[in-house]
Amino acid sequence: MANFTINALIDRSNYPSLNDSVYLNQASLGLIGQPAVQSMHDFLDKIARHGNLRMTDEEEVGFFESLRQRGARLLNCSPDRLAIIASASELLGQLPFLIRPTSGSCIVAVSTDFPAITRPWIRYAEEHDCALRFVDDIATENLTDGLIDNIDSRTAVVAISSVQFSTGTMVDIPRLREACGRVDARLVVDVTQAAGILKIDSQHWQADAVVTSGYKWLGGHGGVAIATVAPGLLEQDTPLPGWMGTTNPFDFDATTLTFATGARRFTQSTMSYISMVGLTTALENLMTLSAGQREAHSRRLAHRLIQGTQTYGWTPFRALETPSASPHIVTLAHSEFDVERARDALRRNRIVCGTRNGRIRISLAPYNNSVDIDALVDVLATLES
Repeated sequence: MANFTINALIDRSNYPSLNDSVYLNQASLGLIGQPAVQSMHDFLDKIARHGNLRMTDEEEVGFFESLRQRGARLLNCSPDRLAIIASASELLGQLPFLIRPTSGSCIVAVSTDFPAITRPWIRYAEEHDCALRFVDDIATENLTDGLIDNIDSRTAVVAISSVQFSTGTMVDIPRLREACGRVDARLVVDVTQAAGILKIDSQHWQADAVVTSGYKWLGGHGGVAIATVAPGLLEQDTPLPGWMGTTNPFDFDATTLTFATGARRFTQSTMSYISMVGLTTALENLMTLSAGQREAHSRRLAHRLIQGTQTYGWTPFRALETPSASPHIVTLAHSEFDVERARDALRRNRIVCGTRNGRIRISLAPYNNSVDIDALVDVLATLES
């Protein structure tokens, strides 16, 4: 094993869980840093618990703007194209009814993608006589090539995660966008397992929607998500209009319906404002580091992880050197050991990671260091002996 030290990129003291645990599970429920936690406490104590004594109707409408500005920076879009929603699924579930593929057309997706991406299209296809074409994420094959090979003149939509949650496989979004453009297919991209580590450039990607939950590597809590929406979709009325997404939310005329300009129309109702505050603070802290710094740090840790574990027979889903391998999600399998047994052994040693599709999933964050990696390797070594 390498003997050089890889230090954390950020202050580990902001994560009390790290005092007695090794946390390698940011891809599930991620740790939340103390600055975001403090801002949520402050909001609850100073504003939320006092109702309208401390927040007027006008202030509630304007409350979204700080997050909108920071979210637009993160995803590289204009603020008017940034939707603030209660969850990624809230928008993903509406997209089939905004895009409206015609009968006889085809929707391309990944067979092992996160269900929030695929299930809305499954339902839509059943009701509108569309075909679903699922592409398998195979370790020996390039997933982007597989998706492109399945795009033809019938393809109306490609809906995928840019990083696959169960394998860490990355999709080349610019290449996929180019292939979609050749047949006028729409492109929907979920970046929940990428945002916060990898660069998300929605302006360059020109996808019809780029969606991310507000937790995991973004450092927030559940109850808020952000998305960029293409101008063509912003010109349409939303399938699920709420009271907050209108021109003037506090004009309570129940007999009329108007939509706010831009992506504000996708905000349905009063949300978890405490989560919005936390995410706003988390994004501000996150963006003190460049995406390049965050990615490079994860890649160094991933190299150390793979180098250390392969000695004991653990193999990654993809070699880190391949273009399709993400630097921050590494999944390992062993020919002799059951992964649940390995995960339980790690848990007994207060090392937290996940299991997905028969593999151990290790997800790396800026607070991780080489000591974390070495601890995991040491436990897996005991299984070998």
